Amino acid sequence: MKPISEREIRASFVNCTKGEAKRLAIPRDLDARPWEDLDFLGWQDLASPGRAYLVAEQGDRLVGVALRRAASSAGQVRRSMCSLCLTTHSGDGVSLMTARRAVGGGNSVGAYMCTDLACSLYLRGKKDVGPGGRMPESLTLEEKISRTGANVSEFLQKVTQ
Repeated sequence: MKPISEREIRASFVNCTKGEAKRLAIPRDLDARPWEDLDFLGWQDLASPGRAYLVAEQGDRLVGVALRRAASSAGQVRRSMCSLCLTTHSGDGVSLMTARRAVGGGNSVGAYMCTDLACSLYLRGKKDVGPGGRMPESLTLEEKISRTGANVSEFLQKVTQ
């Protein structure tokens, strides 16, 4: 992904008002992000743990969506798989994230995602998920990256339709 500015990020949001996009918490470390290793920019709102954001390149434009994280089930030890990058996590490493549709009123779209939205780094081995986090596959890294990109695009299409 190419580096993007705060202004570009705020302008990319499709499922919230301009006022909401203006007020959302943008990461302060944009200059330090490993852009060459990112397939999309994702982050959690540190001031509001139930909120997260995802911005990805879709064709020649950026598409950003505001996400809500479902409350985790306290006390349950389980392994779950991210539907974007297919990384498995234990505990609360995967969360159900929902996004209000950009059109059509109150409908929403949901997917299980890495809670920290660091899918790109897990794929590339830049962030360790621990034992059993990445299942052995015969796909090349490029094929895994392509699959993740397709999964992100599919999710964003559901939000924008």
